Amino acid sequence: MKEQKFDYGMIGLGTMGRNLVYNMSDHGYTVIGFDKNNSQVETLKKEAGNDKVSATSNLDEFLKALKTPKVIIMLVPAGKIVDEVINELKPFLSEDDLLMDCGNSHFTDTNKRNEQLEESAIHFMGVGISGGELGARHGPSIMPGGPKKVYERVAKMLEAVSAKVNKEPCVTWLGPGSAGHYVKMVHNGIEYGLMQLISEVYHLLKQCAGMNNDELHTVFSKWNEGELQSYLIEITADIFTQKDELTDSRIIDKILDSAKQNGTGTWTSEDAMSLQVPIPVIDIAVSMRDLSAYKKERQAVQKNMQGPETKFTGDKKELVKWVEQALYFSIITVYAQGMALLQSASEKYNYGLKLENIAAIWRGGCIIRASLLEEIRTAFSQQPDLSNLLLSDAFSKKLMQSQIGIRKAVQTAVESGVPVPAMMGALAYFDSYRSGWLPANLIQAQRDDFGAHTYERNDREGIFHTHWNQKK
Repeated sequence: MKEQKFDYGMIGLGTMGRNLVYNMSDHGYTVIGFDKNNSQVETLKKEAGNDKVSATSNLDEFLKALKTPKVIIMLVPAGKIVDEVINELKPFLSEDDLLMDCGNSHFTDTNKRNEQLEESAIHFMGVGISGGELGARHGPSIMPGGPKKVYERVAKMLEAVSAKVNKEPCVTWLGPGSAGHYVKMVHNGIEYGLMQLISEVYHLLKQCAGMNNDELHTVFSKWNEGELQSYLIEITADIFTQKDELTDSRIIDKILDSAKQNGTGTWTSEDAMSLQVPIPVIDIAVSMRDLSAYKKERQAVQKNMQGPETKFTGDKKELVKWVEQALYFSIITVYAQGMALLQSASEKYNYGLKLENIAAIWRGGCIIRASLLEEIRTAFSQQPDLSNLLLSDAFSKKLMQSQIGIRKAVQTAVESGVPVPAMMGALAYFDSYRSGWLPANLIQAQRDDFGAHTYERNDREGIFHTHWNQKK
């Protein structure tokens, strides 16, 4: 290995780590990688082909090759492995060295690690990265959290490697501590919701309208040219045309209908419940992935529980129009729920998040990028403290204009026995949010009846309890 000092170190040379190294190298930064798996080391050396990049499986060699103060990026699986890497590195790190965890770590773990390293004057940043393999290679959306002064040390590099929209880098400092990983968690929660909604639309058009893969490709491609334009709609259109290498069929028809998950959607739901922020579309999306895994049980129940005829007998073009409006309506709702959670978390955890900036950096590079985010950015630019997008005049108009479509689509699905729980959740959220009165007074009466939990009145101040006529 040449006696040169590298700008950055990368620990974890899997797909994401390796491609981020290439991206950094393209922008003039020298990077040395470390991985205990020697085959990953050799792959990086072979593919890099320039003196800006090197790699080793020797930790001492890796650390000695770095400029000081050291800046080390970790791209390893979340959980215990991150702690193991930190504990292995810590004895060799000095004051002002910087560790950047760019994996999908839980935000509470990031807080603990930050406190642990602060004692040794070692800087730590939790950084969310979205965009997958191609994003890492050509420009992801980057969500950094941690001390602002520390961020400024690496800001130029992060801006260089990030995605660009209208020449604006899809990265900015989000807030102190675990702000970056929290925003990435909510990003993933929104991603769960969007994917579930799109899959329900697929189910509805396939089962009710009887559309084949070519027709589905055409519909989604057309949608991607309009207000539904997004990365997920784009790749969905392409998925329907992908041929299977093992058969003469389309690959979509050969993939088992049992969805996996890495847990970040669950984390989003858990923290939303802790903060008492309703995000029903995301909650349903998580539950439906769980339900999809019950394949054998679903097949057994299918034999004994027949639903209504799923064939739609009306105008197929009209159904497609309804479904398009339903999807747009639901997508607005899931973004609204995610943003509402970010507003609440920002106050609770003292992040000081600027949702305008978050919407801006999500416009490119990440999985949930969509043209709609430009309008979301504008809404929060005009009203930084907006608690919910449903309170925005622009978005309330959009929902009102598309509510007929979602009601028709949901009605068709219910009558046909096609499950669209996330879509129904979006509609129920809208109907509940626009209701000046909800039947929660009955719930309060029940709680007071069986548990003397008391209640408030709508005609006077104070806390009250009633001696109910209970049956003995």
